[in-house]
Amino acid sequence: MHGNCFQVSTRRFALVCVLLVTGCAAVPITGVVGSNVLVERHYQKKYQAYDQAYREKYQFNEHFIPRDGHKLYVREFGHEHAEQGGTLVMMHGFPDSLHLYDRIAPRLGQHGRVLSFDFLGWGNSDKPANHGYDSNSLYRDLEVVVDYFDLEDVSLVVHDASGPPGIEWALDNEQAMDTLYLLNTYYHPMEKLVAPEAIALFSTPGLKRSVVRTGARISHYGWSLGFTNQVEKFFATDEQRQIFMPVFMHQAMAIKPAFFGLNNVLQQELEQRRHKQHKLAGYQKPVKIIFGADDPYLNRDVAKKFNQLFPNSELILIDRARHYVQVDRPGEVAGAMLKEEGAAIIEAMEANIRNSTQELIELP
Repeated sequence: MHGNCFQVSTRRFALVCVLLVTGCAAVPITGVVGSNVLVERHYQKKYQAYDQAYREKYQFNEHFIPRDGHKLYVREFGHEHAEQGGTLVMMHGFPDSLHLYDRIAPRLGQHGRVLSFDFLGWGNSDKPANHGYDSNSLYRDLEVVVDYFDLEDVSLVVHDASGPPGIEWALDNEQAMDTLYLLNTYYHPMEKLVAPEAIALFSTPGLKRSVVRTGARISHYGWSLGFTNQVEKFFATDEQRQIFMPVFMHQAMAIKPAFFGLNNVLQQELEQRRHKQHKLAGYQKPVKIIFGADDPYLNRDVAKKFNQLFPNSELILIDRARHYVQVDRPGEVAGAMLKEEGAAIIEAMEANIRNSTQELIELP
């Protein structure tokens, strides 16, 4: 992200964690542990209700595939299309998981094979504490998924932090690529790129980061306050926040090592890619840039810059969608991916999604 984009006000987020640290100094360890357990149980119950309802409604295969001594969690939709060739691989960013694609994966799976997976350290994949979490690790995760399923004719969907490894893999394996889809993501420093407040805080070295990280490690409650304050801004509507915040909050308690690790190297890796941006001009396969138009961070100016850099690209800005464009406007995103078939099914998909949304909101 551009140099100045990390100079974002983080006073509210930092204050919560500073108060937490100073408060915890006077609280017995047993009290902190007890509070952590209560937080975990609260979100676990909500997640289990969501997960059960989702499994009852949609069909998919689950895989835990080997990754250098660990396991990656993969969901496969549309397995019946596996022999037809072509696979859509969907990757999440941070601080979320494959659930970002819950709204569109089942529908796209009606037209072809779709794989979504959790990166190592995230979601339902293993979370080794001492692993080196960086873009190379994310690249390796994608490589493992492609090799395990012996994929050819791959289409990649990248969002947020999966943009750099996904774009790198596409550049390195252009002959194996079909279409590259960019959803509110980044690759190298751009003038209009803005870091989300929490990312600016945790990726900028200094005393403030050290204090906040200490608070987040000590207490799930403090971590959940900061997490909620940031991630709620990624949705366009309260309706989607109500459904997905408990899902991401449940998984957020265990992602701290991966989150801290990726933020540790974020600015350095971003700057290292500055000299690589010229490679995008040499990429000839189709690129579809599908951005939520109302995202204040990875925004429409970033989308337009990608459109300038990739010679064979199409720009699609989706109104009434923020950072989580695939959650806010799933019908339009899926329609853009399905090419000529898309326009005919968007209306039906949106109606189906609205019905499903209401059912999930009414869960206990």
